[in-house]
Amino acid sequence: MELKDYLAVARTYWRGVTVFVLFGVAVAAGLSMVQPKIYQADASGFVSSGTSTSPGEASVSDSLAKSRAASYVDLATSRATAQTVIDRLGLQANPAALIGSVTVSQPLDTVLIKISARASTPLAAQQLADAWVQALKAQVDQVENPTGVSSQALHIVPIESAMLPGAPVSPNTKRNVALGFVVGLLLGFGYAVVRSQLDRKVRRAEDVERQFGVTVAATIPASPAMVRRKGGRVPLVVLQGKGKIHDPVHASEAFLKLRTNLQFMDIDNPPRVIVVTSPLPGDGKSTIAANLAAALSMSDRRVVLIDGDLRRPVVAESFGLVEGAGLTDVLIGRVDFADVAQSVAALPNLLVLAAGGTPPNPSEMLGSKAMRRLLDSLADRGYTVIIDAPPLLPVTDAAVLTASADGALVAVSAGRTLDTQLAAALGTLNAVQGHTLGVVLNRVSPKSADSGYYGGGYYAVHDTPAPAAHPAPRRRVVTFEGEDSRTAARAAG
Repeated sequence: MELKDYLAVARTYWRGVTVFVLFGVAVAAGLSMVQPKIYQADASGFVSSGTSTSPGEASVSDSLAKSRAASYVDLATSRATAQTVIDRLGLQANPAALIGSVTVSQPLDTVLIKISARASTPLAAQQLADAWVQALKAQVDQVENPTGVSSQALHIVPIESAMLPGAPVSPNTKRNVALGFVVGLLLGFGYAVVRSQLDRKVRRAEDVERQFGVTVAATIPASPAMVRRKGGRVPLVVLQGKGKIHDPVHASEAFLKLRTNLQFMDIDNPPRVIVVTSPLPGDGKSTIAANLAAALSMSDRRVVLIDGDLRRPVVAESFGLVEGAGLTDVLIGRVDFADVAQSVAALPNLLVLAAGGTPPNPSEMLGSKAMRRLLDSLADRGYTVIIDAPPLLPVTDAAVLTASADGALVAVSAGRTLDTQLAAALGTLNAVQGHTLGVVLNRVSPKSADSGYYGGGYYAVHDTPAPAAHPAPRRRVVTFEGEDSRTAARAAG
């Protein structure tokens, strides 16, 4: 993985990374709060050998004091010194334990002895440091001048009393919180990397192209304008512009890009009959099919949108058209295509063919010679045919249709569709020697509810109320009212 891959993983699982960071900071802050406060006070003593009458004697005395000062450090951490402090302060402590509360050091090339004492209160730390210097002085006097009569013996002179500490030295809350942040961040990145390796959901276009070797024909961004409310009509974002309650411009541009990509897939022989399907219900394929058909019709191309789902038809209802007779009636020869094709008021170049009656054998009817003749006839008459087909995994209808078409667009939901589901869907198309035109990555930032195949619709259905009234945009108002079928047929020529 490259750096950009790690950054992409972090962006994908930023919630988990954030949780780990907050957890690390919270643990560090909590531990800092429950730890007892420790205060430190510092005192120091000077190793002296008394007065000297000549420079030579002073130099010798200074060298002797420096050499003996190193030994006094060990003397300062002896049990005898600690016991002296205990007796002086009246403490109830063990000498060995008390020694752990004191740090003794000698700055290099000096005759100073520094005592750093720690205690649970500022006053106790101050008293302990001063008492330790006095105890060390007593121990040195006992060693260097046991009789107390020598004026030239080495001794300790307390030169700096300990000051009352104003703040504890432990716990260091700022340092602990910073450390908790770093540890949490590392754990969060580790979690994100592991999740990315175990996650089977399709999320990025480059992942689809690298893993499956198929082209991502378009990436449709998640948008409230793309959500079809329960009982509402299909949202044709390609006809909408700025000024709406939910700006659908980015989604509209994605469909226009999809239209362009289809036109340039094969300059000499562009696909004329296109199946739009998905691995499972709920991927928004019907909305994609409708918007693709609308986008193609806006480029002065005559387009037919066929509801190829003979089990759960939704296209006619979504456009506000008459469900009645449709595809199945044309296939059995009861009516002609011109008799049942319906037009959309705002899209004069678009015809919609409803599913018609529900047959007992949808797969056989969709794979029949009559279906192939219908598709070939429409293509020969200059129509671009978009077929909204059922999902590939629950039923075989879409695979059968693809065998009679120029290819299929497979819609998947980013962050929802599993790579195994997409692999199975592509394998189903390959099994019937169907051509995959590309994958449409829908809902790049998914905010949709699942919808069962036999529970209604393939796209997300929300029982949300309609948005409040807003001032009408300057662009024309789009309606999707059905017209008389014969009038529509005559308008289509």
